[in-house]
Amino acid sequence: MKRKSTIAVIMDENTSDDGSRYDTSKSYFTAVSRAGAFPFGIPYVPELVDQVVEEFDGFLSVGGRINFPKDWYVEGDRSKYRPSDRLSVELALMEGFLARNKPVLGICNGMQMLACLNGCRMVSDVHSSWPGAINHDRGNLLHDVHIQAGTRMADIFNAETFGVNTFHREAIVEISSNVVVTARGSDGVVEAIEVPSQSFAMGLQWHPELLDAEAHPGSRIFDAFVEAASLRP
Repeated sequence: MKRKSTIAVIMDENTSDDGSRYDTSKSYFTAVSRAGAFPFGIPYVPELVDQVVEEFDGFLSVGGRINFPKDWYVEGDRSKYRPSDRLSVELALMEGFLARNKPVLGICNGMQMLACLNGCRMVSDVHSSWPGAINHDRGNLLHDVHIQAGTRMADIFNAETFGVNTFHREAIVEISSNVVVTARGSDGVVEAIEVPSQSFAMGLQWHPELLDAEAHPGSRIFDAFVEAASLRP
């Protein structure tokens, strides 16, 4: 029997309250499992980092709201979220997986981290910073994204436009030469990226784990992610 790939999933926490509990949607684990890999939740234990990077086949950085470094933001801006022990552990994990060219998938918070580690910068409130931006921080809002032709992500989705959910206040606004924008919202806000120098390093602002796994093009990212992880020696 072929060995299943293992995916390290950084845990989220209840930062909207007192940060005293890990609080991660089961949907991430379900999506990875459905795609054919074993997901494992990773707590904020620095001593775990080296072993996780060495032994796991891929890294999933999930959504969340934590305090990012000030220099990740445009001049005069900074995070509005509370500090978290998640940051240092997640940074070390993502940097470790990228250094070993192992697959990385970033969702929401995870996309922003992936982008900023590759030279991009962001704003703390896209609704007030981007003229004409829709309010992306609404759990019941669906909006279209337009996929950039010729990108690896376009091959994965096999669709030019589709509707996605949206739950983010922060957004990437300055793009470095290390990153390719693969999708934008109908208002022009960056909704997906990829890092061409990596075997698989992709980020989405929307939450594909909450989309219809059978019918929605935007959920296909998990299949591609797990497939890339399965190619690890």
